[in-house]
Amino acid sequence: MKIKVDVVPDLGLALRAVRRSSHVRLDDLAAMAGVSKQFVSDVEHGKPTVQLGLVLKLLAELGVFLTLDIPQEAGQELAALQRKGGLKPLNKRRTAAAAPESSGTHVTHDAGRPPNIANED
Repeated sequence: MKIKVDVVPDLGLALRAVRRSSHVRLDDLAAMAGVSKQFVSDVEHGKPTVQLGLVLKLLAELGVFLTLDIPQEAGQELAALQRKGGLKPLNKRRTAAAAPESSGTHVTHDAGRPPNIANED
């Protein structure tokens, strides 16, 4: 059966329906997919910020696969991208804590005073 998914709660209800009709408990599905029970519950309740990759894992565990109906022109562009090897993975952003030490200069700031740039020699 094909269903149209317009919003996250539509996907969550479909996931719950498949899980229940398959007689799979929520905690068992979570264990099979390697996610928490809370995550499965969040998906089933339509939480809009769930991670798509993990949602796809849940669906796959239940034998449900997501398909997209894209325009013909986009299909041609997709085929061209796939022939080129797809997209390169994005580089992970460096956080301030993970950034390497710079030139030894740091900025200090005390409330009520302007910032002071000092060179540590």
